[in-house]
Amino acid sequence: MQTCQAAPAIDQLNGFLQRTRSLSAEFVQLSIDESGKARQRSSGRFYLAKPGKFRWDYLQPYRQEIVANGQKVWFFDADLEQVTVKRLNAAIGSTPALLLTGEVGLEENFVIEEERFADGMQWVKLTPRSEDNSFKYIMIGIDGETLRGMELSDNFGQLTRIAFSNIKSNIQLEPSMFEFVAPTGVDVFED
Repeated sequence: MQTCQAAPAIDQLNGFLQRTRSLSAEFVQLSIDESGKARQRSSGRFYLAKPGKFRWDYLQPYRQEIVANGQKVWFFDADLEQVTVKRLNAAIGSTPALLLTGEVGLEENFVIEEERFADGMQWVKLTPRSEDNSFKYIMIGIDGETLRGMELSDNFGQLTRIAFSNIKSNIQLEPSMFEFVAPTGVDVFED
């Protein structure tokens, strides 16, 4: 394991986190089960605004939204007609996008290691220091200080790979994108 100061990939990740005030991107997400078989392919749009705001809009194959406004995170499943609301600091284990918002102290919460160079990206591995996290590890793929991918391994043996494309950094995003109002008639569960 390399230290944070000596690892170029970790420096690239820190540079990305420091310079990026906002971001929009398209994503493709692939879920792989414990036997290594691809189970589901999803796609949509991702938005980020610092501090503490992000939005995942899953468009295919099912509509879902994960929205954070800096204080709360809403998880909306349109098919189930259900919204779960969590405080931002309580949601770190359930939504790795918080890592990108500048609201999570990486070194305080994760063991950080430089990983392999693959698929044109340098990968950084984040292993949670706390055992009450839903992820075994999170990998972040950086290409010249640009976010290109994420890989998440959960405690149930499932692997999730996310590839980002059409990335636009430091653009103007409407503040209303990071507010969520539950549609009429849906069940709302708040922690």
